[in-house]
Amino acid sequence: MKKITALAIVALVVVGVIFGVKWAKQQNLTAKTAQTKPVLTDENQETENNKQNEQEGNVTIEQPTDHSNSTPTPSPTQEPEANHTEEEDPDSLGESITVIAEPESIAALVNPNNRLPDQYEPTDLVYPDVRFIFAEKLDKRKLRKEAATALEEMFVAAEEDGYYLAGVSGYRSREYQKQLFNRYVAKDGVEKAKTYSAYPGTSEHETGLAMDVTRSDGKCAASDCFGDMDEATWIAKYAHQFGFIVRYPEGKQNITGYKYEPWHLRYVGIELAEQLNTNDQTLEEYYDAVPVSR
Repeated sequence: MKKITALAIVALVVVGVIFGVKWAKQQNLTAKTAQTKPVLTDENQETENNKQNEQEGNVTIEQPTDHSNSTPTPSPTQEPEANHTEEEDPDSLGESITVIAEPESIAALVNPNNRLPDQYEPTDLVYPDVRFIFAEKLDKRKLRKEAATALEEMFVAAEEDGYYLAGVSGYRSREYQKQLFNRYVAKDGVEKAKTYSAYPGTSEHETGLAMDVTRSDGKCAASDCFGDMDEATWIAKYAHQFGFIVRYPEGKQNITGYKYEPWHLRYVGIELAEQLNTNDQTLEEYYDAVPVSR
């Protein structure tokens, strides 16, 4: 009986030792785990949560801050740069242009470099007996008497050859030319207006010796397409026989200052017209004048 009791005590001691060893190992493992696991702050907790969200597909994209209701910081105001380009006064342009000495001469050179006197007006203007593309009896029908007679003769000769011409625009007064030029200045400014419109006093139409012509049906009046018509070919070939020249011929723009205008005829008299035609000259070349720069 005493032997059994002693064995029981020994067994209890062994069991107690075993449990004690297991308990000690568990405590040691717990202590090690506590030492290796990081302590999460607010910042790295957010990082961890973001990682988890990325793994789970729950990624939230941060939206830009809306400052629409906040008061913006004013930026320094920049003064606009001053424009120092001064536009020319249209009324002062004529001061630098040479005034021709004999404005009544049928051979007078009138161009952007040479102008008529301020008060000049032809005294022998008449209405040539030719057809026009308009019915009204306006001033732009007029030419000086000698030029008007020559125009009538030329129209008759053209018609005999089967070409029917019509007048478009002849004489313009200084006041009317000024109105035209100022209208273009108001639209495009002085510098640009000078490239396509004549300053008052520099237009050949003011001499009463220039006439724009076209075909009798009015097609291509004062337009480039007139140059492709048979009527323009006839004029280029025969106009000099009546004292007219195509004042702004093709290929002479750097001399006359005007592009090719097959419709613009200028009366200079038969003798000079034939000479210019023979020598393929413009009035500028005939007078050895300074080429027009526009």
